[in-house]
Amino acid sequence: MELRSVEELMDLLYACRGAWDTPDGSGDPVDLHDHALQTAALLRRSRPADKELQVAGLVHDIGHLLRPGDDAGHADLAADAVRSLLGERVARLVRLHVAAKRYLAAVSPERGLTPTRQGGPMSPAEAAAFARDPLAEDAVTLRQAADAGKVIGLDAGVLEDWRTVLELVATRHSRLGAVD
Repeated sequence: MELRSVEELMDLLYACRGAWDTPDGSGDPVDLHDHALQTAALLRRSRPADKELQVAGLVHDIGHLLRPGDDAGHADLAADAVRSLLGERVARLVRLHVAAKRYLAAVSPERGLTPTRQGGPMSPAEAAAFARDPLAEDAVTLRQAADAGKVIGLDAGVLEDWRTVLELVATRHSRLGAVD
């Protein structure tokens, strides 16, 4: 699926209400809707000028809704869905959020991350290659916000508050795309 408008994306994000990262609901303690809002809000707080990173936090797990039960492929699905609308950087950050979890599990095992459904911790060679990626630091920031954005009952605002930011990123991408 390729999202073609902010309206389509908003509809998909609204559909995340009551949807979970695992088909049986045994994964994260909050639904995909609350997780998206919390992740984006944390990124807004830590990186207020980086709208693309914030938007990546908002959309990073929509792959769980697009193909329920495909934990290993959810990041690729989400990245492919948003690329034409939100641009390559947002898509790459979304794609890298699983790799960032594997990276953090390798370099900080004390954090207790267990990305077993997503390939386990990276090998030293994989971790070194990941660290060289120009978006590695931003992907780790996204991953850390995603790990923290799972608090039951936390008020992280409403989805409609993000429409303007999504429109801004989509418009910026379409203008830049027209220049290429």
